[in-house]
Amino acid sequence: MTDKIRTLTGITTTGTPHLGNYVGAIRPAIEASRRDDVESFYFLADYHALIKCEDPARIAQSRLEIAATWLALGLDTDRAFFYRQSDIPEIPELTWLLTCVTAKGLLNRAHAYKAAVDRNVADNEDGDAGVTAGLFMYPVLMAADILIFNAHRVPVGRDQVQHIEMARDIGQRFNHLYGGAFRAVTGSKDDPFVLPEAVTDDNVATLPGLDGRKMSKSYNNTIPLWLPAKQMKKAILGIVTDSRAPGEAKDPEGSNVFALYQAFATEDETWSMREAFADGIGWGDAKQKLFERIDCELAESRERYNDLMARPHDIETILRDGARKARERSVPLLRALREAVGLGSEQPFGARVPKGEISSPKALPQWKRYVESGLHFAKLVDSEGNLLFQSKGLADARQASAIVDVVMSYASRPNFDGIAPEHVEFSGDTERIAEAVRLIAAAKEEKKRRNTQS
Repeated sequence: MTDKIRTLTGITTTGTPHLGNYVGAIRPAIEASRRDDVESFYFLADYHALIKCEDPARIAQSRLEIAATWLALGLDTDRAFFYRQSDIPEIPELTWLLTCVTAKGLLNRAHAYKAAVDRNVADNEDGDAGVTAGLFMYPVLMAADILIFNAHRVPVGRDQVQHIEMARDIGQRFNHLYGGAFRAVTGSKDDPFVLPEAVTDDNVATLPGLDGRKMSKSYNNTIPLWLPAKQMKKAILGIVTDSRAPGEAKDPEGSNVFALYQAFATEDETWSMREAFADGIGWGDAKQKLFERIDCELAESRERYNDLMARPHDIETILRDGARKARERSVPLLRALREAVGLGSEQPFGARVPKGEISSPKALPQWKRYVESGLHFAKLVDSEGNLLFQSKGLADARQASAIVDVVMSYASRPNFDGIAPEHVEFSGDTERIAEAVRLIAAAKEEKKRRNTQS
């Protein structure tokens, strides 16, 4: 395990990113991920999204949009772990282990649950009316998110500090109950879990929305991050201002336009705008300068975002690769935790199974053929489900079969000369494709040999 400080950030997947998200969370998080002394984990909190949203299409689209957003804005996935919560099966399993040591009274005190109960009581309804077990158990799932990767620090807003404190309490309780067994299993001197710390930054910018209140989807006053330039300009021109005329000095303090400009501008640019306010710049001119400054910062990223959204298979590959890397951490820890609580194997507690004595069949790469909207598709995935090759939709099933045949000859003839480029949606690493083809071919030969013998 690295000696770097591990930080973990969950990203909700129930909405479209806006300028406030970018300035207050995304931009500082990506900047922090570039530090050499930090190991950063960023995940799409799609299990958590199910608590708030019951629209499958909205959740699926939001996962795509938010992943594309972080990638377009420069998150380096070679330096940081970037994955979907739902791609890490150790998280829900750990959630159950933690549930079994968590006092119900602790969950009763969670702010979100108490707020829901208080609203119901105020409306003369049963306290738990409309409250799901998902909302009630939210803090345990969040604890599992954090503890599975033993994060040292979790950057959060002040409204989330309680959840980090609860994660500490839950982790400490598990350490107390099973720490000795864990150390016996692993030979480590450490407890199973690092107790995380909440990190809040009072200097993080909070942007005003179109109406001057905090920019928030709840107030319907946001400026979406990836609006096309013309629509972005139109939205900015709609920002509420006072009635001071051009030529009349304006106070930058308390000005929505100035606050937004300052969040994107350099110190010199901010000073120049402050002087322009004192000189009586018109609101229309000030908003034009604001638009130009925001567009200057986001234009290239907007192009990258649109390009990524047009290539969802590339995003899928990046997320699956991120999950694979993350599971290199979560799988060994969960295996040790299972043994520590007595679920590790059929052997007596503490017994060791000799290496090689137990073997399980290894999953194989496979082809998946499917029909969607009348078109035929073929894709090749590796043993963990990572996409290696994907055809475009084809009108004829025989075309899809022909593509499979060409790719299956790849190990002996490493090129795709028999496939028209316009029929290929995605083609990944050639060595991994060749290895997958060899494994599939070898399995077919072995099956044929066994059938012959029988």
